[in-house]
Amino acid sequence: MTDTKSRPDIPIDRIPGTVDMLILQTLTVGAKHGWGISHHIRETSRDILQLNQGALYPALHRLEDRGWIHAKWGVSENNRRARFYTLSAEGRRQLERETAGWLEFVKAVQRVMQLSPT
Repeated sequence: MTDTKSRPDIPIDRIPGTVDMLILQTLTVGAKHGWGISHHIRETSRDILQLNQGALYPALHRLEDRGWIHAKWGVSENNRRARFYTLSAEGRRQLERETAGWLEFVKAVQRVMQLSPT
């Protein structure tokens, strides 16, 4: 168990597009329903990034409207009806574009943060 008391509260939607990128990345491992997406993001970020339903479901609808993901009804592991989302070919291309932009952004922030105060 990690100590979350010393961690800052980091809103997952701090930078526009972050939620979309993380959802697209999560779907590269296969089809998932909404709770599975949220759980994967939380678990792989070691509980730092938590995606609530108020951000998750509007993002899923937006990504589906853009054609970046597809959804179909299925049965979850606890035998409940759920929408399962998969990454489309266009979604995979969008993820590549967003990842490249994100990495450039991170490098730029690192360069600024590494400057010594004058």
